[in-house]
Amino acid sequence: MTVKIPPKKAKDFSKKLYAYYSANKRSFAWRETTDPYKILVSELMLQQTQTSRVVLKYESFLKKFPTPKALATASLTDVLREWQGLGYNRRALYLKKTAETVVSEYKGKFPTDYNQLLSLPGIGQSTAGALMAFAFNTAVPFIETNIRTVFIHFFFNEISAVTDKMLVEAIEQTIDKTCPRDWYYALYDYGTMLKAQNKQMRTLHQKSAHYKKQSKFEGSNRQIRSYIVKAFLAAPKGTLTLASLAKNIDQKADVIAKNLITMTKEGILTKKGQTWSLA
Repeated sequence: MTVKIPPKKAKDFSKKLYAYYSANKRSFAWRETTDPYKILVSELMLQQTQTSRVVLKYESFLKKFPTPKALATASLTDVLREWQGLGYNRRALYLKKTAETVVSEYKGKFPTDYNQLLSLPGIGQSTAGALMAFAFNTAVPFIETNIRTVFIHFFFNEISAVTDKMLVEAIEQTIDKTCPRDWYYALYDYGTMLKAQNKQMRTLHQKSAHYKKQSKFEGSNRQIRSYIVKAFLAAPKGTLTLASLAKNIDQKADVIAKNLITMTKEGILTKKGQTWSLA
């Protein structure tokens, strides 16, 4: 299915979007900067995390790691300790690895090319597109939950399985190429407003053909991984054995062991003999 939006409908959409944004735009510290590093920090923090929690952590994180070099040269232990409360510790690892790459390969300055941004650790199309828009004011189509909600609401409400290809085509025909920064922020805010209205609006993104229901946190590997990281942060010497972890985490040893193996492969942990530590 090829998406074709009539020019008048696209124009009316933008007018409605900007009218709401003009009267209701939200103020956040990361919207007051065009520094790609600071914007990347906010984008990774905001992934699957409530904005209210990010507000509390964003400035303290940047105070401790104000530049890519400061983050690149910090220990992973310090980075994860500062990240606590945001969940998904792998995002902190990706952020640090990206900072290391920017320092080693780009002399501390983020590339302005979309494909080069995509090559950085843990940066996908959504994050790369957000950096292009918010840091460089360059119009590149990208999708995240609020954007998906807005476009399904306006253009695909009668369709049960909306593909990302369809959404990208709609974005390409409506995007404000003169100021994509404000346009995307307007989409973020409009999407937040829609989802606050009722359950039907909050679940619009589930019409996506790519939607996958997130598993429950309680008892999940995500929870176990979180407990593991906290245990290492609390360990006096920073090292623990499987037996010592099993004493502190209410899970079977084999389940903990599988997570230790995965976290070691990812680079969050390192193993020496029969002990592990944060990498």
